[in-house]
Amino acid sequence: MPSATTAPELIALDKRRRSGVRLRRVLRPVLMLGAIVAVAVGAGWWWLQGGRYVSIDDAYVRASKLAVSNDISGIVAAVAVHEGQHVKKGDVLLRLQDRQVRIALAGAKANLDQVAETMAAMKRDYQRMLRDIDVKRAQVEADQASFDRYAGLVKGGGVTRAEYDDARFKLAADKAALDSLKEQAAVQLARLGGDPNVDVAATPQYLEAKARVDEEQRQLDHTVVRAPFDGIVTNVEATQPGMYLAASAAAFALVSDQHVWVEANPKETELTWVKPGDPVTISVDTYPGHVWHGTVDSIAPAAASEFSILPAQNSSGNWVKVVQRLPVRITVDRKPGDPELRAGMSVEADIDTGHERHLADLVP
Repeated sequence: MPSATTAPELIALDKRRRSGVRLRRVLRPVLMLGAIVAVAVGAGWWWLQGGRYVSIDDAYVRASKLAVSNDISGIVAAVAVHEGQHVKKGDVLLRLQDRQVRIALAGAKANLDQVAETMAAMKRDYQRMLRDIDVKRAQVEADQASFDRYAGLVKGGGVTRAEYDDARFKLAADKAALDSLKEQAAVQLARLGGDPNVDVAATPQYLEAKARVDEEQRQLDHTVVRAPFDGIVTNVEATQPGMYLAASAAAFALVSDQHVWVEANPKETELTWVKPGDPVTISVDTYPGHVWHGTVDSIAPAAASEFSILPAQNSSGNWVKVVQRLPVRITVDRKPGDPELRAGMSVEADIDTGHERHLADLVP
């Protein structure tokens, strides 16, 4: 059996009970007041920090992409890449059959040589015309002297009237021939651009033929399609050797793996303090736990709805206000060893605007 409690023990137990009751009476209001103060402090801290960070879950990875096409038509001779292959700028993607273009280029080059020879012959022909003019001018001078002499003799009967007329007609004919030669020389000089010593390569005829050669050479160069930037090719199966590829038709796609950014679409009400240069923390749904850092690059000058085919018309007054979204471009600081970012991946972005609220803001 348990021993009976002694009087001193009962007295001590009663004192402890009374002391506990007094302590609870003191601590209860203190704890209640402390909880109120803690809630107030927490709410104040949350209010002061509010507006600094903007969290956006409507964001996606974007990358430069291109539908690879060509500006000339032709039959595909070979496809030099395969699906998902990484290529560097300048790498060959596909080749078109070039026999027809090579034939056209050879014809253009032959025409250029012919034009050069023709222009050189025109220059020599102009010099010949000048010599013919000198000869004819001397003939006219001799005819003029004979006519003047016959004109003095015909009055005295030294020559017959027929001889005089022959001298007159011969002078007139040679003068007309001289004028004709001068006109032909002027036309030839005009064909030479007014310069008898013109450089053949600077004449319009030569430049036109040279332009044709350059165009055919350009088309020949474009029978080989090269990558305009580093990236990864996709949809390659859409193009096979032997198929006809029309000009401007997409052969396959090229997606850059270097020029990658994040496009966020925050609400307009979240952009109050956002500005270019703000730091951003980025997480990608595909890689939980991994964090990228970036910077706000730019904010779109117009809402996405402004570029829709049928923008909203609110002039009637019968409309419902909808919060708009403005695209924000975020550059991503990518480091070696980071997981691969692919266009279209879902992203969550937290923008640190650096804005701080102050208690003075509460004072009206």
